[in-house]
Amino acid sequence: MSIDARWRTLLSAARTAHDRIPALGNFCPFPEDLRPAEPAPHHIPASDLLVADRGLYAGDATRPLRDAFTAVAPIAQWRETYRGTGIGEDFLSRFGCYCLIGQGGAWRSGRMAAYVVYMPPGLHYPWHHHPAEEQYLVLGGEARFMRGGEPDEVLRPGDVSFHASNQPHAMETGDHPVMAYVLWRNGFQTAPVLSGDVT
Repeated sequence: MSIDARWRTLLSAARTAHDRIPALGNFCPFPEDLRPAEPAPHHIPASDLLVADRGLYAGDATRPLRDAFTAVAPIAQWRETYRGTGIGEDFLSRFGCYCLIGQGGAWRSGRMAAYVVYMPPGLHYPWHHHPAEEQYLVLGGEARFMRGGEPDEVLRPGDVSFHASNQPHAMETGDHPVMAYVLWRNGFQTAPVLSGDVT
């Protein structure tokens, strides 16, 4: 099976990030059970927004992974998890997510799934939840992270946010876009669902 070199560069950057950023390795060591897959590209408008975005400022630790995810964007299988939910066309046309390890990604693992999430400025990602435990690592830009039962936090490159199983959480960008590396473990076969308003 021939996997595009951009995917291999991305996988290498993710492995290096797990080795160098303790929060990633502590959440889930990089999997050694990877099986290659052949993702069929699926384009959405957010892919173009990401590639053109110059506001995703990053630090030395997160820049290589930010750049590798951006390079793969044109050939990735972008997800449309919330299509048909009534979330609204503005969100669907600007929110982006694609998988590196997992369904729709270039590799599969029985230990974890790994994604990128991208949001341009001025976008609200509504409250949602899922069985999988989740960790976000901000790669570029910034966003306000909201978690049920916990205070809101504005996170920037290198910062992390942990979401327990089925803990409602949401995210919002202001003047800056955000890109985050997202890891799932335990129960990652079940897609997220919208939670409704959380107070």
